[in-house]
Amino acid sequence: MKKDIIIKTTDLVAKYGDNIVLDGISVEMYKGEVTVILGTSGCGKTTLLKNILRMYQPFSGKVEIFGEEVLNLDDDQFNEILKRTGMLFQNGALLNSITVYDNVAIPLEQHTNLTREIIDRIIKTKLHLVNLDHAVYLTPSELSGGMKKRAALARALALEPEILFCDEPSAGLDPVTSADLDKLIINLKNQLNMSMVIVTHELASIHRIADRIIYLHKGKLLFAGTLDQAKKSGIPQVEEFFEIGSF
Repeated sequence: MKKDIIIKTTDLVAKYGDNIVLDGISVEMYKGEVTVILGTSGCGKTTLLKNILRMYQPFSGKVEIFGEEVLNLDDDQFNEILKRTGMLFQNGALLNSITVYDNVAIPLEQHTNLTREIIDRIIKTKLHLVNLDHAVYLTPSELSGGMKKRAALARALALEPEILFCDEPSAGLDPVTSADLDKLIINLKNQLNMSMVIVTHELASIHRIADRIIYLHKGKLLFAGTLDQAKKSGIPQVEEFFEIGSF
């Protein structure tokens, strides 16, 4: 059965000064799947994520999200696209001076006209989804590393995103906490019917969460396909990654 394309890049080129970081990347990501972006350090994984989201402006090429060519949209039009997405940053990016409750409230207060009562209900529902009912009024400094990631995940889910982007969600976590976070991510994907795009290099996490792999090497696309296809790709760099699980 043909899958719906939810994100597509065509001949995407990204530069830092004269340095080409992404060199003609053409990939498709599909609805209802977890797409994991892999590659060695400095290959352009996070750069690809940030170019898709226009955190960095691509040098050339096309980016389509929900079938819309987003590089041609003005800021207001693109913000409407962004409201249908969520982002879990590598360090969580929580504001330390306010409570978990207030952190999760930020996108709801900025992007909706909902009443305080409804916002309160949504915040507590999202925190329940990530098993943080007990931490509603704690500050980030009172949370463990895993709890910070879950609080940031609750905030990313606040606007009911159709796509969740994650940059190294397991970074800095011990193996048990990382496995718990992966399980939570997959449960949320299934429960909320989301698509996900995740940058990670954690081999155990990749095996737990990935439906599809995008493998970058020195700024070029080396492989795109399912996890099973990646392991049998015949591409030395890709097969080596899965054999040794490190850079």
